[in-house]
Amino acid sequence: MNQIAASVPLRAEPPRTATPTQAPLNFIRRQDAKPAFYSAAFTGSVPIYLFEDEAHSVAISDMREIADTLSVDREGFELLSHATAVEDLYDDDAVAEAYFPEIEALLRRRFGASRVAIFDATRRSDNGVGAQNPDGLRGPATGIHVDYTEKSGPQRAKDVLGEEEVARLTKAGARIVQVNVWRPIRGPVERSPLALADATTVEPDDLIATDQVFPDRVGEIYYLAHDPAQRWYYAPRMTPDEVLLIKGWDSLADGRARFTPHSAVSLPETRDDAPPRESIEVRTFVVIE
Repeated sequence: MNQIAASVPLRAEPPRTATPTQAPLNFIRRQDAKPAFYSAAFTGSVPIYLFEDEAHSVAISDMREIADTLSVDREGFELLSHATAVEDLYDDDAVAEAYFPEIEALLRRRFGASRVAIFDATRRSDNGVGAQNPDGLRGPATGIHVDYTEKSGPQRAKDVLGEEEVARLTKAGARIVQVNVWRPIRGPVERSPLALADATTVEPDDLIATDQVFPDRVGEIYYLAHDPAQRWYYAPRMTPDEVLLIKGWDSLADGRARFTPHSAVSLPETRDDAPPRESIEVRTFVVIE
């Protein structure tokens, strides 16, 4: 299992992998005004996007070839073997009572964490309808994004952990890391796998802060603008016994990965009769004291 250590280089040479797959990904188009997304809950009908996207064909490499060297502190993501004892990940009670403790234990071990705070779980499916969640149906996200920004990461940490606790941790020199744990519900995944950008190849100016407007709050995420230098990876045919760790924000700004762009991708070789992708992602804050 990978361990975070000072010896992990913050930059790495491009790995020598087999011929990558070419596939289109949706990037945000740069514009002068700050982009914004108005949710269906806010508009009362359909969402409103105050920005445009553009598709670019990119080379997406097989991360399995370099899985043993991946680090959330460098590339921003890792692929791990991790089985779950939960038989039905559509059972909300089982997820809360059994799956969350599994994820907490995994992240405590992986990061040497003093605390893991789980604050959200989302199921997704590309079955044409979406996967059932307490707040409605969800399909895969098809725009390249990062869930949190330089502004919204610290604010969400305060919302989840409490302002006083974040102030205490900051004063004590602790580190707070937002980590998503992504797992297939059924597998192997043949449709709409997750594509992830190597964070060492993403320039800060490529991350475009975008307002997310809801009835009770305005959040902020990053969408990604295209740069040919960006490198992309995916894990072919992921199974329910595997998870991706994806870093969404890190309180430490010392050159390591802090934001990991990702998106569902439609691969050209996908069979027409391939089963829908079904997945669950758990959002967490990992506290390292």
